[in-house]
Amino acid sequence: MSKIGTSIKKDETFLRKEDYYKNLIRKLEAEKEKVKLGGGKKSIEKHKAKGKLTARERIKKLLDNEKDFFELSTFAAFDMYKEYGGAPSSGTIYGIGKINGKYHIIVANDATVKAGAWFPITAKKNLRAQEIAMENNLPIIYLVDSAGVFLPLQDEIFPDKEHFGRVFRNNAVMSAKGIPQIAAIMGPCVAGGAYLPIMSDEALIVEGEGSVFLAGSHLVRAAIGEVIDNESLGGAKVQSNISGVTDYVMKNDEECLLQIRKLTEKIGEQLKAGFNRTESKPPFYSPKEIYGILPEDQIKPYDMYELIARIVDNSEIDEYKAGYGKTLITAYARIDGWAVGIIANQRSVVKTDSGEMQVGGVIYSDSADKATRFIMNCNQRKIPLMFLQDVTGFMVGSRAEHGGIIKDGAKMVNAVANSVVPKITIIVGNSFGAGNYAMCGKAYDPRFIFAYPNAKIAVMGGAQASSVLLDIKIKQSANGEGNSGKEFSEEEKKKLLNEIIKSYDESSTPLYAAARLWIDEIIDPALTREYVSMAIEVANNNPEIPKFNVGVIQT
Repeated sequence: MSKIGTSIKKDETFLRKEDYYKNLIRKLEAEKEKVKLGGGKKSIEKHKAKGKLTARERIKKLLDNEKDFFELSTFAAFDMYKEYGGAPSSGTIYGIGKINGKYHIIVANDATVKAGAWFPITAKKNLRAQEIAMENNLPIIYLVDSAGVFLPLQDEIFPDKEHFGRVFRNNAVMSAKGIPQIAAIMGPCVAGGAYLPIMSDEALIVEGEGSVFLAGSHLVRAAIGEVIDNESLGGAKVQSNISGVTDYVMKNDEECLLQIRKLTEKIGEQLKAGFNRTESKPPFYSPKEIYGILPEDQIKPYDMYELIARIVDNSEIDEYKAGYGKTLITAYARIDGWAVGIIANQRSVVKTDSGEMQVGGVIYSDSADKATRFIMNCNQRKIPLMFLQDVTGFMVGSRAEHGGIIKDGAKMVNAVANSVVPKITIIVGNSFGAGNYAMCGKAYDPRFIFAYPNAKIAVMGGAQASSVLLDIKIKQSANGEGNSGKEFSEEEKKKLLNEIIKSYDESSTPLYAAARLWIDEIIDPALTREYVSMAIEVANNNPEIPKFNVGVIQT
């Protein structure tokens, strides 16, 4: 293996970029702290007055070490549902953490947010948690405390394939696969939502607070005229001692969580995928130097090798086809001891042996061809793939088209789509157009997809897109559409262009993406190693790796 990277001079330019990035992270953490307040301090006080723990306190008590908990989709529903007062973290918290030394998925309703009601994005978030459990053969724990579907938006959450009912379908599928599911009913559990805990392997219920029934007392009275209270209808003792629906009656939250730890402690060992791991070695260069490497402006070039040098063990790689297709870096390396195949966009302008200058961040025919071959190698050797995205797309123009860029790009996309080893994607900077697809964007089933705080995800860059959109608006106006043939002055065009750029840029931020679950989490670049190592260790829990077959690839 060869060492990469250089000792960076911490001059004014480095320090300016470092300050810029650290400030981005500070702002992100501040937003995260707001999200963690859920429904707000008053709602938390009201919740705790019942003797109940908050969702995050419940998770904390389950874990071996709260510092090792990887919360995912923290910013789900960020800046959404404003007309309903918002839904911080979509009213549900989930993540991956170790219980009795083994990774589990933990999903907890936050009853301080609209009584834990499910918004459309809440269903999507719960389905993502279950997807991770199924893909990686992870036990899953549900901490249920929810009023059910958020009725004003029932049409957006109830009937479709990827809506509320899919959660219970997944309960059944996971049970058939032998993936352990444990549910704790720690508050209301009503109507269709009642199926989730009861379709789990074992269900616990907290006396006095937990209740589970298909229809609450008010609906029962309206439907059949029976007068009964919720506790007598579906409280802990009724559902455990009379109906036999639940399996354990717990006195309080603390006892319930302790019992879950006891149950998970007895889960047997599973077969592993067998990904290669050796002793972990830290990078030769500090991961915190990444802050001063990344540019403030995403269009500016930087050397991706310097970033990789601060992620991989001992800052060493075995580079594949180093002198060919230079706008993509393909290399074998180790991260926290795990063998990994890296595919990364090189953002510096590179010079080929023929003297041609290639623009950084663009995928050319030769780099697409190289990546395709490398992906095949990693699949053949059972090596997980890590994509470091900072891509503006594939090369365009007559020379690229005549050289078969579409064919070579299609080969790369084909290999990514059919790859069977775990894929972990990190959006470092730009993620534009078909480059997003070729570098394993969300549509290509990465096991996990993370983004840095300065990432951009869009069809194209803001400057290009806004220019196109402005031309469309002007032509529409000239044709009498919308503004009755109005002609724009240069000042009006400038104002309109700025408005378009602002709107476009806002919809391409990582927060916008995280709110809609296009990414699993926005991460601190200095913690990249920890997230990648966790992702591979989690993926190693599923021993079933299908045979790799790319289908038809034109040569």
